[in-house]
Amino acid sequence: MPHLDPALPLNTLPQMLLDVAAVERNIGIKEAWTRERGMVLAPHIKTTMTGEIVRRQLPGSWGVTVATTAQAAQAIEWGATRILIANEVLFRGHLEELRARLTASPELEIYCLADSTAGVQAMAEVFEHSPRPLNVLIDVGTAGGRTGIRSEAEAGPLAAEVRAAQGLLLAGVSAYEGVAPNTRTDANLAGIDSHCRLARDIFDELHATFEVDLPVFSNGGSAFQDRAAAFLPHSTSVNVLRSGCYVVHDHGTYQSVSPIPGLTAAVVVRALVISAPEPGRVVLNAGKRELAYDAGLPVIVSRFRNGALLPDGEGATLTRLFDHHAIVDDAEGLQVGDIVDLGISHPCSVFDRWREIVAVGDDAVETWRPVF
Repeated sequence: MPHLDPALPLNTLPQMLLDVAAVERNIGIKEAWTRERGMVLAPHIKTTMTGEIVRRQLPGSWGVTVATTAQAAQAIEWGATRILIANEVLFRGHLEELRARLTASPELEIYCLADSTAGVQAMAEVFEHSPRPLNVLIDVGTAGGRTGIRSEAEAGPLAAEVRAAQGLLLAGVSAYEGVAPNTRTDANLAGIDSHCRLARDIFDELHATFEVDLPVFSNGGSAFQDRAAAFLPHSTSVNVLRSGCYVVHDHGTYQSVSPIPGLTAAVVVRALVISAPEPGRVVLNAGKRELAYDAGLPVIVSRFRNGALLPDGEGATLTRLFDHHAIVDDAEGLQVGDIVDLGISHPCSVFDRWREIVAVGDDAVETWRPVF
């Protein structure tokens, strides 16, 4: 990403900065990549939960993906009319909320996942007499992973239970290859391919039993969507890609693993050097409460002094985080009062740390507020 102006009118530091032009480029690149591979996009908006970003994603998308019913409700407020909840929704209050929303909005479509008899029964108890049914996707998982059936033998009996339940429609199959480690080793890719192949084969096996005109096959995140695209069904389907991180990309995990060329990191966290307590060490006023760190520590991408861009330093490395402090070692050339921009890894773990972000466009600087 370009260096963002150090003279931006920020009312506090640290602050999260968003390059709006980079977001818009990433959206266009992703939409074109998806179309070229016979897929449609349902971006996983849990990454940002920011209305100004989601509304930019909606026009080129089949729908949106969310993780919770609360996120679904927010997506509806932002204008989404087709929602894939990539999760098992079992709590009765959440199911009753979905039923009420479907009843109130004839244009609304909602898809949920199922991987057990108990899950199907929980959904059926609420939707048995619903004026509108709930679309259900068979959730295909992987050993040692998260939710989802683990074998092809489980698919037929579970699908039959969905079909037998009043108020539910068997609408397709969902999988997620992104539970694998974010590395492109041969062994890891072989495991991902095996999972994608299993999901495709289950979809093809169940195809004659689906209860909708165009069944959904959903697979693919932001790291290995090329592998998901290589294992699309042989049967008629709408192939839904539900990547989320692409929209802001990053300076770490997805920079190294994403197969899509041209994506650029759109987010930095700007912090202040507040202490230089030892030779070669400085302390920043941003820490675990402001920075994503579950997929690698942040990296310094820009440094400024008195409004001027400083040359890139050699080896300055963020080595440890406290609640509101970051330790930077090999920090020769940095001094108290300098400003640094930190690139983060894993966008899904940074937006929810901020009540507001500074969105920097070509003609304006705005404050956007994520909703979590």
